[in-house]
Amino acid sequence: MTRASLMTRAQCEDRFFGMLRWVVIAFLAVITIAPFYYMLLLSVKPIDALLLDPGQLWVSVHDFTLATYRSVLKPASEGGQGFLGMLLNSALVALGTVLLTLAAAVPGAYAISRLKFFGSRHVSALFLAVYLFPATLLAVPLFVMFAKMGLSGSLVGLAIVYIAQTVPVSIYMLKNYFITIPFSIEEAAAIDGASRLQTVRRIILPLATPTLMATGLYVFMIAWNEFLFALLFLAADPGKWTVSLGLQQLANGIEVPKTVLMAGSVVLTIPVVLLFFAAERLLTEGLTSGADKG
Repeated sequence: MTRASLMTRAQCEDRFFGMLRWVVIAFLAVITIAPFYYMLLLSVKPIDALLLDPGQLWVSVHDFTLATYRSVLKPASEGGQGFLGMLLNSALVALGTVLLTLAAAVPGAYAISRLKFFGSRHVSALFLAVYLFPATLLAVPLFVMFAKMGLSGSLVGLAIVYIAQTVPVSIYMLKNYFITIPFSIEEAAAIDGASRLQTVRRIILPLATPTLMATGLYVFMIAWNEFLFALLFLAADPGKWTVSLGLQQLANGIEVPKTVLMAGSVVLTIPVVLLFFAAERLLTEGLTSGADKG
């Protein structure tokens, strides 16, 4: 009787937490998807239809328009907002940041996970502490230093700042995966005559592809969405603005319709969403790798 009651209790707990899990998933899906849906909806509405019924949660075929996107992407010289050029600037900065960050983080993470040196047990925590240092305290000193170097108004200078921000946390993320790779794999490669560099390039990096993808996407999102340093470095030259900076300036515009602002928000969001879905499997594997041994 007691055993039966315990089994019943366990079954009730399983059912309760199973239902609770789906309730939580549904709640998170609603609060995540609903704002994006409403933003997308407003971006394909004419301003007149929005003013007549701002709470309408659908758009009729008669009201559907892509004029807002044409206005957002059209160059400023033609009366548009120039977001196409900003997209290119953001892509150059973000992709450059990802490539150079990974190029610096991979050997750093490998060294921390494999080599023994004084302070090796604490160096990864120091890297993470550097990442947690407030960016606002670094803004003015970095601007003064880069101005003296002639990089204050360039995309290269902005990318250097992003790289300095993202390398520490990238090393921390990659290190947690590298330490889960057995030493026996590298020992076998060494017996076969492979150098350490060949082992990293031919064995370690292919095994770490999911984590590299997860780290690269994380760095990309930081560089794509960052606003403070973009404002500080590029505000004086609209031709070099990134999308986040352009969107903020668009939001401050009194004469800019909210439908155009929503179209700009969609343009800013879509590339990251597409990258996430394209790399969803590798991203999931990369974020969970090392959880059992890290």
